[in-house]
Amino acid sequence: MRIAVPNKGRLHDPSVDLLERAGLHVVDGADRKLYADTVDPDVTILYARAADIPEYVSDGAADVGITGLDQVRESATDGLVDLLDLEFGACRLVLAAPEDGSVESVTDLHGGTVATEFPNVTRAYLDEQGVDAEVAEVSGATELTPHVDIADAIVDITSTGTTLRMNRLAVIDDVLSSSVRLFAREDVVDDPKVQQVQTALSSVKTAEGKRYLMMNVPESNLDEVRDVIPGMGGPTVMNIAGEDLVAVHAVVDERSVFETISNLKTKGATDVLVTEIERLVE
Repeated sequence: MRIAVPNKGRLHDPSVDLLERAGLHVVDGADRKLYADTVDPDVTILYARAADIPEYVSDGAADVGITGLDQVRESATDGLVDLLDLEFGACRLVLAAPEDGSVESVTDLHGGTVATEFPNVTRAYLDEQGVDAEVAEVSGATELTPHVDIADAIVDITSTGTTLRMNRLAVIDDVLSSSVRLFAREDVVDDPKVQQVQTALSSVKTAEGKRYLMMNVPESNLDEVRDVIPGMGGPTVMNIAGEDLVAVHAVVDERSVFETISNLKTKGATDVLVTEIERLVE
């Protein structure tokens, strides 16, 4: 099975890091190579441009892919299934126009021109809005086009809005919210190896922001301890041979660890240990 991942740019390192944390360690990841083996002999990494990955998966060059939802939508490729939101690379595609211009809503673009690097997404958006406007595809410096009379507005990616403000552009509407996703062709979704990869990546995402608590508790205080543990269900309780204590294990949100430990101490908990969780399969 081949997994297509971005070969460079802001999505490359987080994608490879996620695979590593999921246990798919890359054993040969030289930057200039197209393929890399992993510790699983059945799984190979295919490095490709983020924008090309949907097409690679659709054509069968890869079975699953990791890239932004914006790239998937722009590719207009049929037969791809969104398996998992990997929750990084978040951005928005927005409609923006000059702050002091006449375009204040999308309906003001009837008969106008919208410049973008995402023509397919933009056309679909304009059709949804019932707006008849020309879409001008550009390959860079999109923010400049309204100021040199090439376009009345733009559709472009923004994370913080800083670049738009620097170019005196105001957001008119949100076109698409995007993040990096794991996706696959329809015909391989039920493949056991694809499901194994999906589960592995999901377990890493689930574990983020969680901590594992272990402690000893007087058996007589167990009910009180249960009441103060904000875990993912009831804690695991194990008897300690020859002691009036029980060992209690629980998974809690990292944000609640400080308060939880303080509360546990008041209930008689001792030897409290907090550890990170690499993967958590629900």
